[in-house]
Parts: sequence; structure tokens; C-alpha cells
Amino acid sequence: MSSARIKVLCVDDSALIRDLLSEIINQHSDMEVVAVAPDPLVARDLIKQHNPDVLTLDVEMPRMDGLDFLERLMRLRPMPVLMVSSLTQAGSEVTLRALELGALDFLAKPSMGIRSGMMEYGELIAEKIRAAARSRPRQVRQKDRPTPQTLKAPMMSSEKLLIIGASTGGTEAIRHVLEPLPSNAPAILITQHMPGGFTRSFAERLDKLCQIRVKEAHDGERVLPGHAYIAPGDQHLELARSGANYVVRLDSGPPVNRHRPSVDVLFESAAKQAGRNAIGVLLTGMGKDGAAGLLTMRNAGAATVAQDEESCVVFGMPREAIALGAADEVLPLDAIAPRLLKLVAASGRAQRV
Repeated sequence: MSSARIKVLCVDDSALIRDLLSEIINQHSDMEVVAVAPDPLVARDLIKQHNPDVLTLDVEMPRMDGLDFLERLMRLRPMPVLMVSSLTQAGSEVTLRALELGALDFLAKPSMGIRSGMMEYGELIAEKIRAAARSRPRQVRQKDRPTPQTLKAPMMSSEKLLIIGASTGGTEAIRHVLEPLPSNAPAILITQHMPGGFTRSFAERLDKLCQIRVKEAHDGERVLPGHAYIAPGDQHLELARSGANYVVRLDSGPPVNRHRPSVDVLFESAAKQAGRNAIGVLLTGMGKDGAAGLLTMRNAGAATVAQDEESCVVFGMPREAIALGAADEVLPLDAIAPRLLKLVAASGRAQRV
């Protein structure tokens, strides 16, 4: 970004949300709301007029649905879009669809005390806008997306584990990694930064698309091959042991790196419990959560992979990990799933730790 202020256009049918977003954004010296719109039809003209760097877009609006508008926008004029979403089951499903269509990230509207709730995470809103302004908008042609070929992995080990962390841009990156994996893939533990209420919908959506079983993690359940376990949106996910078995541990302790769930918490537990039997993967995301944890995994003998800059929506977390020397390999997103299965197959029988 140049030193010029980030230009933001807020599109929301609620005058209160438009006012609050304007107030929050305009408090920061490096960004400003250049215009607001009550619906996408007004927004269309304002985009031409102001050429904003970032758009905030409500999901449910009159005159044109937010998703229809987003789909057209990403086809005709790709730009960084932050969805403003309600914390409902329906809201979370629509938000995940928006991320598929090319939205970068989302802001969850508080369910109660809207003014105080929005003000409370004003800093997070500003951070997301900064990340959006630096991001690479994706032109998504959904109809052209080929069905992924299921990868074949010859020598599977029930001891091996894939440990994945992601943040901004991660919902689609994770789908990209999981979708081609065969049903006998090793067990997978995933921390994706996401508020509570969204992770169940995320897991259900992935479960429909993947050969493996994808579910929101439950405390104490056994970690099984062919399954992926996603950290609930308000709890840390850790790998633990119960006798000879790996199990899930959920923890409501304080945020780490300002996140709960935190990628560092997951990676550090995997380093401790699985050592060289784990493979760590750090995908797109803003900030540095997961960088130190990936280094801990590498030092414990795990193979480690970071997503490359070119394929990241936001190259924050992988960049920090690479700078620490935490990544054995830096790979484009398309190459990660095949590489993971080669690493698993090459290791043959798993090592006991």
C-alpha cells in the first residue's frame, strides 16, 4: 500500500451499521469511508465514482441479494470484499458461500448490544480492512471449477497426522487441501480463525465436498484416520493422548496471539504429542499465529510446509513462519495436498514417540 488512506465503501441496509462502520473506520488515520450505500444498486454507481480499495457488504439486503451482487462484482471487477454477517446458522452458511464466491473475510455482527459490540472489536475491523487492502482479490469462476481428482496414497499409516492452521483466506485454502485427499488419508486436525457459530457450518460444508469425513471437533473424541477435526470457533484445539490413542482436547483458556482457537496452541500440542509423526501446514492468514508453533513442530522432527506468497490471499502467517526458519518447504496451494501424501507415503511405518 502507498501512504494514501485506504478507501472503504460500506454497503448495508442498516443505517446504524453504516454509521458505526464509518465511525470505527474513520477513527484510524490510514483509512476512510469514502461513501456508504443502502443497497447494491446504489453501491454499483459509487464503486465507479470512488474506486474504493475495500468494500464491506451486508449479506441480506433489499433490491439485490448480497451474494448475487458479490458474484457479479467478482466476475466483472474483482476487489477485496469483507462480508458483514449475522451470527445465525443461516447467516454462517451464506457467509461461507460468500467466501467461496471470492469474498476475502467477514465481520460478525453482534447479536446483542450492536453499538457496544461493534465498538469492542473496532481494532479487529481495522486490521481486517488493512489485510484486505493488501490482499490479492480472486476472480472466481465457479462453473469452471473442475472436480478435483482424488489423490492416491499407497502406504498409509494410522499413526501419521496432518496438522493445519489458517486464518484470512483459509476457508477456501483448507477446502483446496482437503478435497483431493483419499478416504484413507491420515487424521487431520485444523485450526481456522473463525468465531463460534461458524465452524460447524464450515465443517458440514467441507464434509459434503470431501472424500474424508470432516467434523467440528468434540472434547475427548478419538482421532481417527480418514477424519478431519476442526477447532470450534471459541475453543483451542489440542492433540492429546489417552493410552495408545490420540484424542482431541478442547480448551477455553485465554486467547493466544489474540486468537481462540490459536494455531500455535494446536501446533505446540502436536509437537509435544506426535513429534516426527506429525506434518505441519501453515496456510494463508494475517498476523503471526502459528509461526512459532510450526518451528516447534519442526524442531520436534515434524515435516513442515508453508503456503507460498503467490497463492496466499494474505501472506502474513506463512511469511512469519518462513522468516523464523520454521518451514521445510514453501509450496503453492495446488501442490500442498499431493506433497502431503508423498510425505506420508515416504515415511513408511510411523515412528513411535
